[in-house]
Amino acid sequence: MGILNVTPDSFSDGGQFVTLADAINHAEQMIAEGTDIIDIGGESTRPGGGVVPAEEESARVVPVIEALVRLTDVPISIDTTKSLVARAALDAGASIVNDISGLRFDFHIADEVAKSGAGIVLMHSRGTPATMHRLPPVADIMADVARTLTRSITLAEGRGIKREAIVLDPGIGFGKNPEQNMELIARLDELKVDLPGFPFLIGTSRKSFIGKTLAQNGESTIPAEGRLYGSIATIAVAVFNGADIVRAHDVKATVDAVRMVDAIRAQTK
Repeated sequence: MGILNVTPDSFSDGGQFVTLADAINHAEQMIAEGTDIIDIGGESTRPGGGVVPAEEESARVVPVIEALVRLTDVPISIDTTKSLVARAALDAGASIVNDISGLRFDFHIADEVAKSGAGIVLMHSRGTPATMHRLPPVADIMADVARTLTRSITLAEGRGIKREAIVLDPGIGFGKNPEQNMELIARLDELKVDLPGFPFLIGTSRKSFIGKTLAQNGESTIPAEGRLYGSIATIAVAVFNGADIVRAHDVKATVDAVRMVDAIRAQTK
């Protein structure tokens, strides 16, 4: 899943693809590099990020979706927590809704997904983008993720979403400390046992726990553009432990890493 942020303030690539031409060019580059899904976001979910009105968010993403569905058959995902934006994106040609709140913020997203027959990614998160990094860590992150995602699944199915349309995401970085993020990656295979039958998506690309882990010589972190190798390491481990979809900024490097992991995993069967 290649990331296409059409936002002015995303933590890693904010402002780079805000024009329609730049967004389309970047999407075409990711497709050429091997992406299977393009995930378009019109509101930053970075720590401390503000809420964008649904009308403005739709205005950012809908023209890009409409242009891409004319250019490619690669599925388009809309990264949103708002049912109004989900509806507009689905009408424009998106076929997946990626909800970082797992239906906590606006459960009517489930209604829009069910009506359209789209897929949905249900992610675990705590708090909101404005508060998540100030929350105290939970005692048992594995149990909290399993419990919260189970509630999201129940809500989704109760509102008409088919089980086979659901993908789960443990939400790396959303209300977890660095150690808990790494625990979720290291124990992803256990989480898949607790929540059987669902594909799992992992999004670690350029996230702050990588910068904090790799910092040295008195640094508190390293900048997002310096986190590629750390990102690839986390993706490789996640795929080895059962991740089915990886969400990444650097598509070519990620595709190569995943191909190697798949080749190694094939020798363990």
